[in-house]
Amino acid sequence: MDFLWSLFSLRRRHRHYARLDTHGTCLAFKHCAETPCGQGWVEVHEANLCWLQRPLPASARVTSRSRSITARHMLSI
Repeated sequence: MDFLWSLFSLRRRHRHYARLDTHGTCLAFKHCAETPCGQGWVEVHEANLCWLQRPLPASARVTSRSRSITARHMLSI
């Protein structure tokens, strides 16, 4: 029932973002509904504090394919 109510709510889903420097080192995390302004922000599956000041693992990034699968999955429920 909660799923049906969520379809009609104006609330946006918050996503996790990591800010990377030019070498791919993780500098910061942000949890927000829209993509942050500025350069270096990439969407990640979760904010893991172990990644700070270290290179971001490739498996941490959210790809456009996984986002579309999630949306398709939500529509099939």
